[in-house]
Amino acid sequence: MTAVAVSLLPVSVFLVALVAFDSFKLLRASRVALALAAGGVAALAAAGLHGWLLDVTGLEPRVFSRYVAPVTEETLKAACVLYPLLRRQVGFLVDAAIVGFAVGAGFALVENIEYISALADRRIWVWIARGFGTAILHATMTATLAISAKSILDRQPRRGALAVLPGLAAAIVIHALHNHVLVSPLLSALLLILVVPLVVRLIYHRSEERTREWVGEGLDLDVQLLELVTSSAFSGTRMGRYLEELRARLPGPTVADMFCLLRLDLELAIRAKGLLMAREAGLDVPPDAALRDRLAERIYLERAIGRTGLAALRPLQVTSDRDRWHQFLLLQAGGQVPWWRRKWIQ
Repeated sequence: MTAVAVSLLPVSVFLVALVAFDSFKLLRASRVALALAAGGVAALAAAGLHGWLLDVTGLEPRVFSRYVAPVTEETLKAACVLYPLLRRQVGFLVDAAIVGFAVGAGFALVENIEYISALADRRIWVWIARGFGTAILHATMTATLAISAKSILDRQPRRGALAVLPGLAAAIVIHALHNHVLVSPLLSALLLILVVPLVVRLIYHRSEERTREWVGEGLDLDVQLLELVTSSAFSGTRMGRYLEELRARLPGPTVADMFCLLRLDLELAIRAKGLLMAREAGLDVPPDAALRDRLAERIYLERAIGRTGLAALRPLQVTSDRDRWHQFLLLQAGGQVPWWRRKWIQ
């Protein structure tokens, strides 16, 4: 029981602290639990893959752990992180850090349970090294990978899955160096315990700064644009003239739907930023039927406009990739529409 506690509790406590310190509380407990489960599945997949590779390659376990295991393990964990990032289910760096740490924690929990079952060594320092060293390493590397990928996607959304490569490369190198045992396991664990909280604190501080900037500046811009779009002067603006030009190329009802979608996007963006401000203040705003109707309406408009119309509308959309995430935020906040009517923005 002591070995179990020492090897599993540190990373679990650290994950709970990450969630507790998040001011905006954008990730539901179910999302964190899903990330933990995904990491556990990745650990089971890695165990099966490693058994097969060891038989095929004939490598010694020490060589395998230094040069092969870091590649396979970090790649499997990266796949678990990449999915919510590409589906725009992660809005900010701190959310990416929590999801990544949860995936790595799930991986470490399952791996340590396997080690407890397989190893006869019950010396406490072995499990201190496993719990405070290897487990924290798994979680930290995946969190770093997620932060790197999210940062790249914020600046270059078109990078897609390639955004994970720089963080993946760094995670593989650091993991491999750790497995080379360049310093004692206990010293390595101590360094991780000292460094990780400082890095996480820096990430939290920077992420919350950027979140507040996005909410404040974006809210002002969205309100001004919505006032312009709904005013009588809109037809004389560049945006209004552009929509008028589209009437010669697209059916009139499609152009009307495009105008409605443009206005609706701004309304939902304002609603999402208001929700973030309420979350930071510790308030939980309940969803209403009107919000569910608006989300369902957006899905209907996208389908009615079609791919060609959406491509033509893109020059008028001033929202960023993070602004598009607000629809997922509103959905997970409780403004649900039936699953068969949902369509995530691609």
